[in-house]
Amino acid sequence: MDQLVPKETYSPYRFFTAEEWAGFRADTPLTLSEDEVRRLSSLYEPIDIDEVRRIYLSLSRLLSAHVEASQLLFGQRKAFFNAGDDARKTPFIIGMAGSVAVGKSTTARILKELLTRWPSSPKVDLVTTDGFLYPNEILRRDNLMERKGFPDSYDVGTLLRFLSAIKSGQPDVRAPVYSHLTYDVVPGEFVTIDRPDILIFEGLNVLQPRELPRDGKFVPFVSDFFDFSIYIDADPKLIHEWYITRFMRLRETAFRNPQSFFHRYSQLSADAARAIAEGLWSNINMKNLMENILPTRPRADLILRKGRQHRVEEVALRKL
Repeated sequence: MDQLVPKETYSPYRFFTAEEWAGFRADTPLTLSEDEVRRLSSLYEPIDIDEVRRIYLSLSRLLSAHVEASQLLFGQRKAFFNAGDDARKTPFIIGMAGSVAVGKSTTARILKELLTRWPSSPKVDLVTTDGFLYPNEILRRDNLMERKGFPDSYDVGTLLRFLSAIKSGQPDVRAPVYSHLTYDVVPGEFVTIDRPDILIFEGLNVLQPRELPRDGKFVPFVSDFFDFSIYIDADPKLIHEWYITRFMRLRETAFRNPQSFFHRYSQLSADAARAIAEGLWSNINMKNLMENILPTRPRADLILRKGRQHRVEEVALRKL
């Protein structure tokens, strides 16, 4: 039984075409201009303003309802416990998962801007899991460079401590910074997150469960800290195409920077570079997708399934 098939009777999801989903926008205003969408989008993960209208305005409205419901429940619990005025609602955390090259980063940026522009003007921050990867020095020492992006390549302890601090309402929580230019964590550099109303936490494996303890002791998962989770989905064949296309474009742009970790690939012929890209996809990214990322898809509250041209064709929303 595949519970992600729309006709499946026992699926925990409700399924909508993109056109049906667009109708749930209601009176949600479009607060982004074409220039802003273009700036937030990516050459490799394109989203145009029509896609924002079709998909992301309805998603913004849905998330607004979830945040309001969370605030209402907080108020009711506050009354239940007879808590004082110093009790503070902790940040609403949105987890976003999906494969490399599927468009998570662009989606997260667009969503952040839409949420920031709600009438209540919430403070919205965006953090990616890249900064929580072990530094390349450690990955090389432990023979994990070929598994970069796999669950065992992350400093899970630091990651869980960060989310725990955010969820407990601590001020000025630091997250390590990652450089895609040097393909490594930047030593001594951090971004400070100070009690946002909403935090978008984006990464490959954020919905990944861990092995359960036999003695019943509490072992937190990253997703335990999420109030809502989104999975960006697409056929693996399409993601493969997008990955190779992105690699070849980066070869003509960012890889030409002498400081780039991948600078050596810009010196190769197109055929040789494509062969490298195919090898990276087959041996690392495809393996990670099939073994670790795709199996977490059924754990998401919302699944955005993309077709060609990076346009969402179907939306699956978990039933309440």
